[in-house]
Amino acid sequence: MRSVNVLDARNSLSKLVTAASEGEDIVISKRGRPLVRLVPVADESSRFTGEQAARWLTTHPAPAYSSRSTDELDAQIAEERAAWE
Repeated sequence: MRSVNVLDARNSLSKLVTAASEGEDIVISKRGRPLVRLVPVADESSRFTGEQAARWLTTHPAPAYSSRSTDELDAQIAEERAAWE
């Protein structure tokens, strides 16, 4: 664990962020008292894939009352676009 004071953290924030994102434990202290810890944000972009979404959609189909044909969808889109003009 690396502890740095607030002033040093302010002056070298980009280096500390890089170190924290690489797994180093960074604690920012004020007058020797730990205040905050820099931790990397969990990568949630790969949490759901297109395959998982497709699988969910096939196992959880939309209710029959909400189904619309492509012609109905196109008509609704045209109406909404016309409302913006």
